[in-house]
Amino acid sequence: MPLQDLRRQSTRRTPEEVAGHLMEFELDLKFSAGIWFFSPANSRFHDKYQDELPLEARLEVAATLKDDGLAALEAHYPNEISEDNTELWRSFVKDTGIRLLTVIPLLFWDRQFEFGSLSNPNPEVRAAAIERTKRALALNKEFDTDFAIVWPGIDGYENPFGHDFLAFRDRFVDGLVEAMDDQPGVRIAFEPKPYEPRGRILFGTTPEGVLLGRMVEDRLSSAENRSLLEDRHALMCMNPEVGHVLMGYEDLAYALSWPLSEGRLAHTHWNSQPLGNYDQDLNVGVVSPEQAEAGLYALKMHEYRGYFGIDVNPERMPVATALRINMDALRAANDRINTLDHASIQEALANPGKHRGWLESYMIRSRASKPENLSKLGGLA
Repeated sequence: MPLQDLRRQSTRRTPEEVAGHLMEFELDLKFSAGIWFFSPANSRFHDKYQDELPLEARLEVAATLKDDGLAALEAHYPNEISEDNTELWRSFVKDTGIRLLTVIPLLFWDRQFEFGSLSNPNPEVRAAAIERTKRALALNKEFDTDFAIVWPGIDGYENPFGHDFLAFRDRFVDGLVEAMDDQPGVRIAFEPKPYEPRGRILFGTTPEGVLLGRMVEDRLSSAENRSLLEDRHALMCMNPEVGHVLMGYEDLAYALSWPLSEGRLAHTHWNSQPLGNYDQDLNVGVVSPEQAEAGLYALKMHEYRGYFGIDVNPERMPVATALRINMDALRAANDRINTLDHASIQEALANPGKHRGWLESYMIRSRASKPENLSKLGGLA
């Protein structure tokens, strides 16, 4: 696949142009899923409630979901995809038509990364993390993926006292730069998370992810990468996860607007999550369905054309059931936002002093099963 063109995400429009765009453009709900949650994860607190599945069995389950809308899979290197099982993945892609969307360097699990991966102060450990990132990027090229997700789950700290945070961040940034210049033309989709497993994770919020993108791109030096940047293609992009955004007390639509404003939104991970709290990876819409709707509306406004990655932890239901629930939840939310009166919404937002309370009243009625039982909604003056 050629590098996906994200540049139109940053288009600025007048309220009238926004309304016209919303009436013309609809999100294409292409779904991807992480192969990691097809088998039950380890827990500190309880035994696995379902049998562990080898990779071959997970791929068999994934194949059954193509007709339900599953279009792509995501996998970590080297535990889920590696040089040793590429033929298995190639056969799966060829036989099912389900893509491998991203190869993710596993930078948070190994014992050697106890004190960080790309940011580790130990040069030998950091070099191992950089080499793993290079190999993952090379596999992304080999499989013609859209990007490589990077999640720095173990790069962080608990005790803030005395850290040289500038050097901390520079080690991480420069590690990414070295890997990206070694494998030019591969886009990275960075996934922030404010905490867990570390007390505080580097570049843990959405705006910090945008800042990371600028820092990395400023330091890239390979001719191919520089040429792409000169054509305004972002290479250090983002993959916000709904749960991580809400763990950091961010608002989803506002958070998404940051990478969208710079053409940096390469991918999205979907689930639901209470504000703050630990990372629950609940099914889409279980908590705060209005956040999902507002997030989808922001994507529609900015012409997002990427995949919708499902990233859940289905502890108490079969993974196939969970994936169908999540795909249906996103379809239902997308159907609701497509039926809205976009012109009136933009008018109410452009002139709030003239239309006090109208948007809230309108959204209540748009979600009501029997709006005729509610008081009459006044028109816009």
